[in-house]
Amino acid sequence: MFSENKRLSYGITTGSAATAASLAAIMSVKGIKDIKSVKINVPFGELEIEVNSIEKIDPFTAKASIIKKPYGDLDVTIDLEIIAEVIINKTQNISIKGGKGVGEITKPGLQIPVGEAAINPIPRSLIKKHVRKFLQEGEGAEIIISIPQGEEMATKTMNPRLGIQGGLSILGTTGISRPMSDAAYKYSLECQLDVALALGYQELIYVPGNIGENLALQTMPVQRDQIIQMSNFVGYMLEQAVKKDIKRLTIYGHAGKLVKIAGGIFNTKHSVADARREIITAHAALQGASVELIRKLCCAKSTEEMIDLLNKEGLEKKVFQSISLAIKEKVQDRFPLEVEVIIVRMDGTFLN
Repeated sequence: MFSENKRLSYGITTGSAATAASLAAIMSVKGIKDIKSVKINVPFGELEIEVNSIEKIDPFTAKASIIKKPYGDLDVTIDLEIIAEVIINKTQNISIKGGKGVGEITKPGLQIPVGEAAINPIPRSLIKKHVRKFLQEGEGAEIIISIPQGEEMATKTMNPRLGIQGGLSILGTTGISRPMSDAAYKYSLECQLDVALALGYQELIYVPGNIGENLALQTMPVQRDQIIQMSNFVGYMLEQAVKKDIKRLTIYGHAGKLVKIAGGIFNTKHSVADARREIITAHAALQGASVELIRKLCCAKSTEEMIDLLNKEGLEKKVFQSISLAIKEKVQDRFPLEVEVIIVRMDGTFLN
C-alpha cells in the first residue's frame, strides 16, 4: 500500500484527491465518524490518503476535502484543496459535475465532450466506483468536485491553450504523480494537435514556445489554434504529427532554438544539447565568411549578437537560408513530412 505521508518522492493526482474526497464525503453521509484517512484503489495500487476536512450538511449531503501534499516537484496543484460534495438522491445514477475552479471543455478533440467539466474518464470511473459501494438499492448520487484556487492556478498550465476554461483539470491514469515526468508534459503538448485537428486545421505552425507563438500571431495570417507549441520536444512532436496523419507543417521560431535542429538536435533543452554557436559558425563559413568574422562568431555571447555580426557583413540572409535548408533536410530524413521553416529574430524580423 502506498501512503502519501511515507513516500514523498511520489504524490497523488488530482483524480486520486477527488476520489478520496468523494469517498470520505459518502462515508460521512452514511454515518461513519472520525474519518482521518481513506483508502482508495487506483491502477497503481492501493493508496491511503489523509482527509483534510469533512462537513455533514444534512442527512443526504456531505463535503470533504483533500490537500495535495508536496512530493518533490513543482506541480502547480501542490498544496491545493480539492473538495467533493456528495448529495444522495433517488435517481439510481451517479452524476459528476465540476464546481468552482474545475475547468470546462470549450474545444473539441479532448477526451471529454465540449460543455462538460474537465474531469477525465479514469478519475470519473474511480469516483463512481468508490461512491457506488456505499449506495443502497434505489439510491443515486450527485457529486460536485471543486478546487477553490483552481481558476487562478490554471493560468500556469496548458489548459487555456487547450480550450479548458475557468479552472484546472481532474487528471490521472495511474493515481500517482511522479516528479515532473516528461511523459505527462508530452501528453499535454500532444493534446494541442487533437484540438487543432478537431477544429479542422490542416496546416499547422510548430513553434518552440510562447515567444514563437506570439511572434507568429504578429507576423503571419494564422489563428492561435493552428499554432502548436513543441517546447523542447521537437522530435516527439514531429513523430506525433506523423502518427496523426499530418502531411505538411511549418516550423517557426527564434533562431536560438531552431538552429539546433539544423545540427540534428531534436531535444532542444539547453542541458541536453547546445551547439548554436558551432552551427551558425559552420554555416557562415560555408557561405564565405572571413576568418575574422568566424573568430567573432565563435566568441559571441548570444544568437542575437551573432545575427548582428552576420548582418554587418551582409551574410545574414545567406547563412539562415542555409540553416533553414539544413533543418528541412534533418526533419525530412527522419519524418515523412513536407516542412517549411521560418526563422526570426526577437523582433519578428524574418531571417531566411
